[in-house]
Order: sequence, then C-alpha cells, then structure tokens
Amino acid sequence: MFKGNMSKMLKQAQEMQKKMETAQEQLSDIIVNSESGGGMVKVKINGQLEILELRLDNDSLKEDKEIVEDLIISAVNKGISDAQASAKEKMNSVTGGMLSGLNIPGL
Repeated sequence: MFKGNMSKMLKQAQEMQKKMETAQEQLSDIIVNSESGGGMVKVKINGQLEILELRLDNDSLKEDKEIVEDLIISAVNKGISDAQASAKEKMNSVTGGMLSGLNIPGL
C-alpha cells in the first residue's frame, strides 16, 4: 500500500514539474510596462526580469544627469516589482498556490 502511494506521489510531482517548466518558459511572454517622471522614462520588462526596452523622452535629456538616473532606477525597480508579481501569479496558477509560501528567487 505504501509503495502505491509513493508511486502516485512521484507521478504527481513529475506532472507538477512539467507544468512549472512550461510556466517558466511562458514567463518571457509576460510583458510589464513601467514609467517614471510622468512618462519621461519608460521601461518594458518580461517575466524573466529581462529589460526589453528603455525609452527616454526628449525632455528628460534636458534634466540634470542625477535626476535622469533616479528616474531610470525608479522605472526599472517598479517594473521589476510588477514583473515579479505577474510571474508569481502565473506560477501560482500552475501550482495551485502550492509555492505561495516559498520565497524562490526569480519567481
């Protein structure tokens, strides 16, 4: 009896692993848009936390260098946070929330 339960658990774990691998592959399809400075800096980040695009409005180039740097940092950090939340939501939908209590970097 124990052997049968163990076999069933292993099968379920393998199915979950396949679902998670598929979901991780799909993270690159998640695109998050973020901006700062009223749209002076815009960034696109995917669910794998890769910056896909960074745009600076022409008006931002008239600002001090330090201000532009702060705007870029702000937009990127917000984008990363939003992308992480979207990725976590995607992974939770696949795992049925089983990983919600775990703090796995990148998810």
